[in-house]
Amino acid sequence: MSRAAEPSSGLTPHQVSAGASAAESVDFSAVDAAGESGALLAGTDALSRIVVVLSHTSHPGNIGAAARAMKTMGLNDLRLVNPEVFPSEIARARASGATDVLDNARVFASLKEAIADCVHVVGSSARGRDFVGEVSDARAASKALVEATPQGRVAIVFGCEMSGLTNADVALCQTLAYIPANPEYSSLNLGSAVQVFAYELRVAAGATAGFTAPQFQLATQGEIDAMFVHMEAVLTDVGFFNPDNPKRLFPRLKRLFNRTRLEREEVDIFRGIFRAMQLTRTARE
Repeated sequence: MSRAAEPSSGLTPHQVSAGASAAESVDFSAVDAAGESGALLAGTDALSRIVVVLSHTSHPGNIGAAARAMKTMGLNDLRLVNPEVFPSEIARARASGATDVLDNARVFASLKEAIADCVHVVGSSARGRDFVGEVSDARAASKALVEATPQGRVAIVFGCEMSGLTNADVALCQTLAYIPANPEYSSLNLGSAVQVFAYELRVAAGATAGFTAPQFQLATQGEIDAMFVHMEAVLTDVGFFNPDNPKRLFPRLKRLFNRTRLEREEVDIFRGIFRAMQLTRTARE
């Protein structure tokens, strides 16, 4: 595979101008304001300050898969450290519509430059290292990243597919995070790992709104009582219920229906069934 073009001045967002670092693009006024308030950011405000860094990615398809994983969870700041091939049509195909994330991705010559504007950096690793910093699972690490967003940008870093982060990369991270997985088979491809962390970051940011079940009008107690009166009359007519020897039939039926929190439309359905039974019996007579 061929490597991406060497950085030069005046190039596209995929490339880096000479001597540029991520720190040059920081809106320090926004960071200072958030830091002074001390208020936690949530939702899209928090997610907009989270950076995903892919270091030395060998296959462009994994860059596309990572972009797709990011966009589904509301992340958009993708940074690449010396990718083997980028830009790439393979990456665009695997992105499945998240091409805007790829178009805005930036390429850096080193991880140090890619995270220069970040106040907290987490490295993703599937194995233990000689690491003197904090080690936590993906959920706890994601929560810590979101909690740090009022101070500025934060980053989650992923190493290359074959060997992960180098020791030099790990040394640049404050936290090393792992995805709790089957210890007998913990191998995740890069896109899947990004998806897990992206999901945890979204949940930590409180962006969990989704669709809800349709709400229907609950039946009133009076409507339910009238249904039971109707039911008793019909079951008596067909010979299923004997009022002179009721046993525990209706207490059990009432307990059954009370557990369901009957809706008005459901009561109407049962009343319609009972009326049909009465009409059928009348027609036969």
